[in-house]
Amino acid sequence: MKIFKSLYFYVLIAILLGAFTGWISPETGQSLKILGDLFIKLIKMIIAPVIFITVTLGIAGIRDMKQLGRTGFKTILYFELITTLAMVIGWVVTKIVRPGEGMNIDVHSLDTSSIATYTEKANAYRWSDFVSSIIPENFIGAFVNGEILPVLFLAILTGIVLSRMGKNGLSAVNFLDKSRQVVFKIIEVIMKAAPIGAFGAMAYTIGKFGTSTLLSLGKLMLCVYTTCFLFVLLVLGLIIRYSGTSIFKFLKYIKEEIFIVLGTSSSETVLPRLMEKMQRAGCSPSVTGLVIPTGYSFNLDGTSIYLTMAALFIAQATNTSLTFLDELTLMTVFLITSKGAAAVTGGGFITLASTLAATGTIPVEGLVLLLGIDRFMSEARAITNLIGNGVATLVIAKSENALDEKMMMEKIGS
Repeated sequence: MKIFKSLYFYVLIAILLGAFTGWISPETGQSLKILGDLFIKLIKMIIAPVIFITVTLGIAGIRDMKQLGRTGFKTILYFELITTLAMVIGWVVTKIVRPGEGMNIDVHSLDTSSIATYTEKANAYRWSDFVSSIIPENFIGAFVNGEILPVLFLAILTGIVLSRMGKNGLSAVNFLDKSRQVVFKIIEVIMKAAPIGAFGAMAYTIGKFGTSTLLSLGKLMLCVYTTCFLFVLLVLGLIIRYSGTSIFKFLKYIKEEIFIVLGTSSSETVLPRLMEKMQRAGCSPSVTGLVIPTGYSFNLDGTSIYLTMAALFIAQATNTSLTFLDELTLMTVFLITSKGAAAVTGGGFITLASTLAATGTIPVEGLVLLLGIDRFMSEARAITNLIGNGVATLVIAKSENALDEKMMMEKIGS
């Protein structure tokens, strides 16, 4: 049967086995964390070469630099509009459902030692650091550190230079094209280990935090998952119609990537595959190479929903009164800080901590309430981020006449 040959089937089985293992033997589950960590390291190892080669080749093929500037501006504008909308939706749902109401938590009674690591990083991290980090110290350093934006910056710069060199740059372009084939073959080999990585990551999550954590703060989790689900179906579903397809067919097209993200709680694990799939669906290499890597820092729809809902949840649980101006300021700061913490380990908590500390309206100590369930909500964030970046690629490609609609119909459908 065809299903037994598909990657997503084995990833799904691995997720279920991992959850069962962590449930019946928490210690064994926690010890399997290394499997998930190793798989994520394998993927991160290849992300920088994929971005550099793909983006450089895409831009090198553009002869009109005005087109590049127009595409870049349109992409950033789209990202800001959609992430703002995601935050507003999260704000509305939390104000209506009020998941933290009635908890009556005294912040002075909370043990904050468990969040010390996150608050320390939040105090040390500044948005200006994020801006300056876009330009690497040296060419090789960007690849060594494995950060997306410095590599993207170098790729854009190299692509522009090769585009301006014309025939003189053909040898370099041909070399990069051959390198791309090698890199994507490496990805094919790595992805065969996806079920193992998903098994280890899920076993660790259930073994470490347990199912009781899910029940104790289930109302907030239900709100986050439901909001992300509705955002994908209604908002992204409406937006993707512009490109000529439906959200259901698109979700079916990237189902393997969704299951991998579900198992590993990280959308980075499928970044190379998503770029390849969007090109196979008819999006031009230049648009794909610009939109997806940039989106991994600037188009975090799921994270935007979570940040607003988590902050208001803490306010409700601790009986902290907020004016409309306080809430508006909070969301405005989130729009900035969420970009800076995207590539930082524990980025969701660091963004929350730094924003709450900066605004001073919601007690940072309330983060303790979220620590146990944050890992479970990361799947919703990561999957929504993944889908959002895929939809963005189709929309931007369509708007730039860089979408082969015949290819899209063959791969995705109308």
